[in-house]
Amino acid sequence: MTTPTKLIFLPGAGGSAGFWEPVSELLLHPASRTLLGWPGFGPEPVDRLVTSVDDLVNMVVSELDQPSALIAQSMGGAIALQAALRRLDRVTHLVLAVTSGGIDISGLGAEDWRPAFQKSNPSVPRWFIDYKLDLSSSLGLIRAPTLLLWGDADPISPVAVGERLGTLLPHARMHVFAGGQHDLANTLAHDVASQIDAHLSDAD
Repeated sequence: MTTPTKLIFLPGAGGSAGFWEPVSELLLHPASRTLLGWPGFGPEPVDRLVTSVDDLVNMVVSELDQPSALIAQSMGGAIALQAALRRLDRVTHLVLAVTSGGIDISGLGAEDWRPAFQKSNPSVPRWFIDYKLDLSSSLGLIRAPTLLLWGDADPISPVAVGERLGTLLPHARMHVFAGGQHDLANTLAHDVASQIDAHLSDAD
């Protein structure tokens, strides 16, 4: 299995490049780090050329200039999956933390996060909040080893969502954090970094 020379971190709907900083700083893996933010979301500067989720996917794809691991939070997971499908040759590993998009999660007990999030984050564009895409039929093409990080106290992306992803991705394993909530990738940074380091090493 190819070792990544670059780790690309993707935020969720909050859009901040800083979300993954604690984990990035704790990782022992020698690959370079790229922490992406979504233009115009939260503290990130606006880019008027970014007007759709497809533009965000293109941002990620443009960073896949060498063997890379994609490490994504929540809705960033849906973007990571699309980027991986476009560049199967460049994505060596996936880490999906509490992914809340990319598959049909109806019937899996997920709370609809959109109304409350939009009210408290009015700068986030509607095209992102309303975005829904079911990639289920294509996920079997992704051969990259995938680490699924979930918490058993997350109403937005309950464990059942991770389990569904685990059935669709051929080389996935799941770790569930007791008491972990939707921000576990930030609040449980030490434990999350340890899981990611082990994942990257095991798959090498």
